[in-house]
Amino acid sequence: MLEYARWKYILVAAVLLLALLFALPNFFGEDPALQVARKDHSAIVAEGTQAVEGFLKQRGVPFGRSYVDSGRLMVSFANVPNQLAARDAINDNKDFNGIYITALSTAPRTPEWLRAIGLRPMPLGLDLRGGLYLLYQVDVNSAVAQALEGYAQDARRALVAANIPLKDVTSFALASDRLNAVRVQLAPGADAAAARTALNQPFQGLTITTDNTSGSPAIIGSMTPMQVRERQDYAIQQNITTLRNRVNELGVSEPIVQRQGVDRINVQLPGVQNSAEVKDILGRVATLEFRLEDMQNNALEAAQLGRAPLGSKLYTHTRMGRPILLKREIIATGDQLTNATTGNSQEGPAVNIRLDARAGENMLKTTRANLNKRMAVVLIEKRRETTEVDGKKVTRDVTDEQVINDATIRGTFSNSFQITGLGAGEAHELALLLRSGSLATSIYPIEERAVGPTLGAKNIDQGVTALIVGMAGVFLFMAIYYRTFGLVADLVLLANVVLLTALLSLMRASLSLPGIAGIILTVGMAVDANVLIYERIREEIRKGVSPQAAIRAGFEKAFSAIADSNITTLIAGVVLWVFGTGPIRGFAIVLTLGIATSMFTSLMGSRALLTLMYGGRRKIARLNI
Repeated sequence: MLEYARWKYILVAAVLLLALLFALPNFFGEDPALQVARKDHSAIVAEGTQAVEGFLKQRGVPFGRSYVDSGRLMVSFANVPNQLAARDAINDNKDFNGIYITALSTAPRTPEWLRAIGLRPMPLGLDLRGGLYLLYQVDVNSAVAQALEGYAQDARRALVAANIPLKDVTSFALASDRLNAVRVQLAPGADAAAARTALNQPFQGLTITTDNTSGSPAIIGSMTPMQVRERQDYAIQQNITTLRNRVNELGVSEPIVQRQGVDRINVQLPGVQNSAEVKDILGRVATLEFRLEDMQNNALEAAQLGRAPLGSKLYTHTRMGRPILLKREIIATGDQLTNATTGNSQEGPAVNIRLDARAGENMLKTTRANLNKRMAVVLIEKRRETTEVDGKKVTRDVTDEQVINDATIRGTFSNSFQITGLGAGEAHELALLLRSGSLATSIYPIEERAVGPTLGAKNIDQGVTALIVGMAGVFLFMAIYYRTFGLVADLVLLANVVLLTALLSLMRASLSLPGIAGIILTVGMAVDANVLIYERIREEIRKGVSPQAAIRAGFEKAFSAIADSNITTLIAGVVLWVFGTGPIRGFAIVLTLGIATSMFTSLMGSRALLTLMYGGRRKIARLNI
């Protein structure tokens, strides 16, 4: 007698029903859509939705349904021309221009009841869906200049500590057309030998020489060509890491961030088209400085005179709109941050800051010595600006320094504290930028293009065609060769694809062309498992075993062979999943999940179906296999 536990029937039925539910959103397709978000990153409310919808109706731009998803308004359209017309209309509206930013996107046609319970179709990769392609130029020379500036600051401190007078410390190009050396000009009569000894530590690793041609002695520390290249490579690798962190924080699926050539970085963002928000966050060179406020001098007087007192620096408080004097000594910088997260305080949204041990120790000393005094947070951003001068376009680097917060030190603290006085959107964006790390040097977009969905649609059609043809061939072979059992295998293979689609949708794993190849491979592996089982059943029948006993023995004896072959493939898939990136990782995800689904459907689903057909106390004369 062939039997199967009732709980296993229930498990198989429940898993398949849930899989069908989770996979369902993928069968409705998607429409061109426009994503509308607020520039301050706050969520769009009902009034904003009504304003956008009313404006589109007024301009005569037809649109489909609209809904708010993760705080952003999604408006779908019947075709791309209507989508582009809506984008241009909203961008040209002066009332909307300072409030909203738009991005071309796609919206699934998933019914409202499925979307209400959180079900979404699986995202598609850049090769299938289209997206944003960005190519950045890295300012590697600025990275070398930053390193030289660090050497210059260390040299000043060392000479002051050694009581050796100096005139100036400058960076210059030594036997090169690019900056690669630091000149320390000593005061007349200074002891050059003592200065060189004092500079051994700050100039460690540099080639140190002495120059007496300018009337007063000078100590020169120069970088070798190898050191210059290492500094440039470091800047590029640091920027790649930072860009990857920022992309991950933005939630873009299956991004590709990689080096291209000597000093360029290639960024591919699937599903993102012409998104000003994404480009703004990726390219921002932002960091923080914590400084004490100058309480002894008058900031208004300094602003009127146009200069700050000695030892202080004049800023403008962003929120208050008033001048503020800060001391030049820096307590801590954004480079010393170990984490930054959004939170809440009694004053509203806040950014929780955590510093490394060195900065925490300095912060503790400063707050302990300056109780009831004020400390400010300066946000520093670098950008490249193009202006027209005498009819010619001139590009220059601009540094914006803004005081975003100042507060009275009420108690001592070290490496953990909060920045308050920000809006919810500003707190989220600042935490994202700081958490992902600051760029080692500036990057400038030199190429930008949207990979259109037309090519993606062609790839999808070809991929789906390959999947259908491949599966049809397998189905036909199984039905002819194994007859009734082959039809059972076909149903199991179909259930396997549905279950795999459901898992990919549930995990929000991006599907790309390699992913489609992974699905086809999974179908082939699932067929292998069924073939092993069916051949075992045939072998038992040839031995004269009864049909029901042959089915039971076939599953039991084939299990070890199926498990061994799948475990070895699973190990390879997990390794690729963990260490792979981009398309390789997408393929590994599909392969790994496919192994799990094929094991379940082949061993449990197939046995449950065959037991229903041939189990119980019925007498079976022969099997149609």
